[in-house]
Amino acid sequence: MTQVYDLILKNADVFLPSGLASVDIGVCNGKIEAIGSLNDSQGEISRDLTGLTILPGFIDSQVHFREPGMEHKEDLATGADAAVVGGITSVFEMPNTNPTTTTETALADKLARAKGRMACDHAFFVGASPENIDIIEDLEDLPGSAGVKVFMGSSTGTLLVEREELLEEVLRRGHRRASFHSEDEDMLRAQYSALEEETHVREHHKIRCIEAAVTSTERLLRLAKKTQRQVHVLHISTAEELPMLSANRAFATCEITPNHLSLAAPDCYNQLGTKAQMNPPVRDARHQVALWGAIRNGLFDVIGSDHAPHTLEEKAKTYPSSPSGMPGVQTTVPLMLQAVNEGKLTLARLVDLLATGPQRIFGIQNKGRISPGYDADFTIVDLNRTETVTNKWLKSRAGWSPYENQTLKGWPEITYVRGQLAAEGGERVGPALGEPVKFIHAKN
Repeated sequence: MTQVYDLILKNADVFLPSGLASVDIGVCNGKIEAIGSLNDSQGEISRDLTGLTILPGFIDSQVHFREPGMEHKEDLATGADAAVVGGITSVFEMPNTNPTTTTETALADKLARAKGRMACDHAFFVGASPENIDIIEDLEDLPGSAGVKVFMGSSTGTLLVEREELLEEVLRRGHRRASFHSEDEDMLRAQYSALEEETHVREHHKIRCIEAAVTSTERLLRLAKKTQRQVHVLHISTAEELPMLSANRAFATCEITPNHLSLAAPDCYNQLGTKAQMNPPVRDARHQVALWGAIRNGLFDVIGSDHAPHTLEEKAKTYPSSPSGMPGVQTTVPLMLQAVNEGKLTLARLVDLLATGPQRIFGIQNKGRISPGYDADFTIVDLNRTETVTNKWLKSRAGWSPYENQTLKGWPEITYVRGQLAAEGGERVGPALGEPVKFIHAKN
């Protein structure tokens, strides 16, 4: 009897583990069932995708969707809409909400809020704090938990673990890879306390100085080695951190953001003002060149958008009262496809950074590759389409992007999440059917 599939995708170039191939994909019950040559008659739905490229569903492992407590900036539904329209099929959301995600109750609340509202699959980091260290290893294994997130330096919200003895205690508790915002809090406090009354945002990358990042990352790597805990260092911003990360690959992975690859001081601050303000900061071109070199050399494991929206009214405040962070979950894919078209990285490296890499370092079940038995998550792109980023296209509640009016070659066209059409033609499609991401080494 001839196999009948729920969905057949035909005539596209498909990125398989072996590379690009002209094959068809058959999907059943949300899973990839067959890869090869399939007939239209074998599918309940058959789609001709001539001219397009099917990539494994892209995973953004660092987003801030602001719910609960700051829904005027973003919420789980609007953030997820931005994700799928931008070609992202799964997100890991951060714990610095209000209340913070530091208890089993808070995590369960986020999962309940997400059900039926998020169009992409999702997991939520639990935040480490001095108050929950005794239970942190239990929290990291809860269903829907992406693991532990630690703020070594203060950013948006109240979460902070800066004392070395507490950091070591966090590292000694639990078994999953823990993620870190790495800036030295003592240095940051000293820098901010010394600010003159009128300071331009172009000084932001000097205030949150190179030394603050380097000192913190040195401390983290030393403690990780001492405790033999696997760690993940988020949004690397300095050239100086790269050699130490390279020397500690046995237990440390690291992330790069599109912002640190696409923007550079002082121009970004002169042109965008506080819209370019984020933590750790966008630095000068010397660092950007080094970060691109580290991508080509294979040092970075993932790209995370660090989508951190604020309203235009909030960003218009005088520095340093203006909040740090910018939207990005919807623009990551086109920005990186532009880089592919410019020859800055290969398509294979991009797939590694946004699909295979997150799967590998976080231990995600059934995602990250196009292969039989895996979830039918697909980021379908037109590598040759040229479009301009406009506020009208954006789905984030914040309603703005630092990349507005930039013309980019390479564009997300269609997004499938577990075989369900989630976005097409710049719009979210159908009901929000996102589910919690499952992990290999956690209770699901």
